[in-house]
Amino acid sequence: MSYIKIPSHLVPSDPQGSDLLALEREKATFNVKELTLALYGSKELEKDNRILKILENDPVFDKSNLYFMGRTELFENALRKDKRLVQLIKEHKWNMEEIQAAVSFIDLPGPYGLHRGMFIPTIFGQGTEEQKKKFLIPALKYEIIGCYAQTELGHGSNVQGLETTATYIPETDEFEINSPYLTASKWWIGGLGRTANHAIVMAQLKSNGKDYGPHPFIIQIRGLETHQPLPGITVGDIGPKFGYNATDNGFMLFDHVRIPRFNMLSKFSQIKKGTGEYISPPNDKLSYGTMVFIRAMIVTSVRTSLARAATIAIRYSAVRRQFVDKDQPKKSKDGRIVETSVLDYTMQQYRLFPSSSGDFSLLADLHASSSGLKSLTTTMAVDSIEECRRACGGHGYSNFGGFVTFYQNYLPNITWEGDNYILTHQTTRYLLKTFREVVSNKNPEIYASQSKKNPTLTYILDYINNPNQVCNATTSLDFKNNELQLRAFGHRAAYLIANAVDQIDNQNKSWNSMLIEVNRISRAHCQYLLVKNFITAIQEQPQPITDEKLRILHSSPALKKVMESVCNLFVLHTMEKEIGEFFECRFITDSEAKLLRTQVYDLLQEIRPNAVSLVDAFNIPEFVLQSALGRYDGKVYETMIDWASKEPLNGITLDVNPNSEVLFRNKNKAKL
Repeated sequence: MSYIKIPSHLVPSDPQGSDLLALEREKATFNVKELTLALYGSKELEKDNRILKILENDPVFDKSNLYFMGRTELFENALRKDKRLVQLIKEHKWNMEEIQAAVSFIDLPGPYGLHRGMFIPTIFGQGTEEQKKKFLIPALKYEIIGCYAQTELGHGSNVQGLETTATYIPETDEFEINSPYLTASKWWIGGLGRTANHAIVMAQLKSNGKDYGPHPFIIQIRGLETHQPLPGITVGDIGPKFGYNATDNGFMLFDHVRIPRFNMLSKFSQIKKGTGEYISPPNDKLSYGTMVFIRAMIVTSVRTSLARAATIAIRYSAVRRQFVDKDQPKKSKDGRIVETSVLDYTMQQYRLFPSSSGDFSLLADLHASSSGLKSLTTTMAVDSIEECRRACGGHGYSNFGGFVTFYQNYLPNITWEGDNYILTHQTTRYLLKTFREVVSNKNPEIYASQSKKNPTLTYILDYINNPNQVCNATTSLDFKNNELQLRAFGHRAAYLIANAVDQIDNQNKSWNSMLIEVNRISRAHCQYLLVKNFITAIQEQPQPITDEKLRILHSSPALKKVMESVCNLFVLHTMEKEIGEFFECRFITDSEAKLLRTQVYDLLQEIRPNAVSLVDAFNIPEFVLQSALGRYDGKVYETMIDWASKEPLNGITLDVNPNSEVLFRNKNKAKL
């Protein structure tokens, strides 16, 4: 409801937002629907449209009041939606992909999120058949609700340092779960605060006086009838957070809680009954499966987040007009000089267009299990969302802009499932090991035969064979050459790896002293992977093309041409941002760097006519955008003032007399 009546005769000053976006769309040099098909494929679009229609027509999923809700009201709303989603899953028999689509459209991280996202996959991946019968089947039916309790108050990334203990008691064939320190409290656990009645708890396994490191245990933490904490368990919500406030992130302490030996997830490692003998897994990394799965999901979701931010900012920048360009003034149809579209300013293009070129859905296998890619892509997404928000000026600070809650809820991706700086250690260790193996091997042809399938080996071998490669660009157009682009990124990554190996092996540098280099190496390697995969998708494909999305892309010359521009901007803008490292490895000279920058500016002009149509092709529905600024119809200002009129504070009349104890004259007429 509206609390203030806005004069109905008032409209925004000309030109109207809808007209401006219509003019933008007329400039497109490609078919928007073709690009949408190339990005998603017909099956995914059909699935998304079908599920979106169901959600939009269900009043439980109405989002009109979300921006006005406090935390308790927001959590209540999220719980209601999660319950309704479970009903729809059963009613429509949705599979995992359909569930993920629905969750993405609802876009409200709720109390059941970790049940679906971590509890169920962990049992599936690490439980025995008997354990699946006991726990997985009721979990899939939502007869029990679980969470994944790993992080503690005192330890996050260092899983080996967790303090919660699980000690085997042979006399009763049980484990005793205990929190020996305050810092052993489980913390940040999604769904634990008020929702879950079961938890997968990562605890230090102890048996016969020996420590065997962190292992997963299923523990019932609340009564199924009363929903009250069970004896020995202290559990609650950790309080308000920067974002994600519709989810009850919780804490939990154990006071010598006993559970059956059966409750240790035992697909890979076991404790023998009675003797307490530990049976180790055949591979100590098998238990990482759940974490790898989640990281893959995070990498996959980056494209949607980038697309959403770019859609809002680019549409709004096309509608928003500020200042008159004295050198090239814009004119309306009747000849009047009008203010310039913000999107026509080169700096705005430089800030926004790389975000619209960051969609990776066309790419081949990104090796999404790579910790380095999780680190790089989520950092890119966070930076791009904030850059897009800032590019929207003052209105980007309003919740109605569609960035505030979106940014707050996306931000945890750079920390959970592995802090982004810590994750780069894993990638770099692998790269240093690979480099040493290649250099020390007396039969390099062995690696040469593998390089076609392993891009890391490709650029390492190229560097070893030619460590003094240089760019040799003579014009700005040379930087559009894909071979040059790949050589540049490969040479830079290999140089950083070789330099680090030399410092560690020959100069006796400690790992800790090399951590800044470690981060640079992982970033360079993963940027090479993104560049290579984007280029591979754009380049000519072996015939016949079986992949529907690639077939659509390569069957339309106009579409392929615009995507080549998008690819080149992504590659060269990334190269320009990292120019210091290309200087350091002596691949590029000062004069070549100027040519590179010229080409980036030229690409902005190439892409400018297609900017709005490119983000239209992302096909992000208004149901998800929830943005006055990013509306497809361009009615920015009408929506901003309409939504402002619905602010509940506007329904309250104050008593502003400082000598009066009354604050609100009509306190009961509208809720704050």
